Amino acid sequence: MASVSIGSLILESNQILHDISLAYERVGNKEAPAILVCHALTGDQYSVGTKERPGWWAGLIGPGKAVDTNSFQVITFNVLGGSNGSTGPQSINPETGEPYRASFPLLTIRDMVRAEYAALKLLGISHLAAVIGGSLGGMKTLEWGHLYPDFVDIIFPLAVTPAYGDYGIAFNHIGIQAIEGDAEFNGGNYDDSARLNGFHIARMAGMVTYRSSQLFNGRFAREHNGKQFDVESYLSYQGKKLVKRFDANSYVTLLKAMNTHDVRKAKIETEVFSLSYTHDLLYPQELMAPWLNELPKASGQLVQTDFGHDGFLVEFEKWGGHIKTKLHQLFVSQPAR
Repeated sequence: MASVSIGSLILESNQILHDISLAYERVGNKEAPAILVCHALTGDQYSVGTKERPGWWAGLIGPGKAVDTNSFQVITFNVLGGSNGSTGPQSINPETGEPYRASFPLLTIRDMVRAEYAALKLLGISHLAAVIGGSLGGMKTLEWGHLYPDFVDIIFPLAVTPAYGDYGIAFNHIGIQAIEGDAEFNGGNYDDSARLNGFHIARMAGMVTYRSSQLFNGRFAREHNGKQFDVESYLSYQGKKLVKRFDANSYVTLLKAMNTHDVRKAKIETEVFSLSYTHDLLYPQELMAPWLNELPKASGQLVQTDFGHDGFLVEFEKWGGHIKTKLHQLFVSQPAR
């Protein structure tokens, strides 16, 4: 696993987080223009992955694909506070010699972006052609346009809105309450044998918001095995799977960070190309389009899909072409900026 150490960072809370390390994936020609990819809530740095284990955006990124690694290098960080190699609640607190667990400080989306900015400079990246991300990654993408307009040429925020809406905050509240109210969570200081049923429930609640009722009704059609409906089995499976691979404290940390997202009044002069997805309960286009219209260099498209919010993770043939065309116009058919 590749990682880069950035030292200490003063957080927006004014707390100082020491000995920060960010895990990352870097693919493509290191001499080519750089594109930063930002993952969603429970994602990781493996946006491309390998032939044996394709990453979560392997259908979008690669030779000849929408994000063409023949023309660009692509860097993806595991988010600060995450659960896949970057500094987070599972990491050792250098002041105590013990894992942070519940004592890990609160983060904001801006904290995450500032950490990645420092990491990019240490990796020798002095400029980004683009930043692309969806959901929590879309929040970070918008912050890149706000915080570092001279560092990046264009941002592609996907499945996101300028501020996290009350509907999303409501579901985050349900998830946080389910996790923190679980006796085995033990205030965040749980042991490896804990079942964390609250985390299981939080994931199931989240899964309901990621896809549309059309997709749920069409896929499951009230089928059952005599003991439970297929949709119940599906949600239970998804809950158990996440509990095994993701840290509950990281999940809570990231949910709380998402709630802080709000760039409605931020000055964003970077070029913006946004994609929204039909039936996205968490980030509806009606909250994004009016704000885009107020920006000096912004445009967007609405992608028709029954996948709802998860549209940015699937059906690349429907929307990847928008990104490919824009990147080609700006960087491939034109002289390097």
